[in-house]
Amino acid sequence: MSDENNSRVDRPKFQGNWKCSQCATDITELPFEPDPARESQLLCLDCHKQKMADRPRRNDFQRRKYQGNWKCSQCRTAITELPFQPTPGREDTLMCRDCYKK
Repeated sequence: MSDENNSRVDRPKFQGNWKCSQCATDITELPFEPDPARESQLLCLDCHKQKMADRPRRNDFQRRKYQGNWKCSQCRTAITELPFQPTPGREDTLMCRDCYKK
């Protein structure tokens, strides 16, 4: 990727005298102008990277599964697990994965 396509290269840096809210390291340069009301929440690069590594990634999210005994409204195949709670009284509109993809 060339420098022309990399927007981070052209990002202005803001100079100042701040402290990391976690490790108290001096911060003298930031890639954004900090909001004065939130300066007490600033993180140094190392603490920011650690925070990003510690938080759950979107792909790791496990959606709740609902167990039951339903039938596909199209092909009548048994459905035993769904990624949502079916609306009471509308179980006759459920579809198996194959019919839903069609």
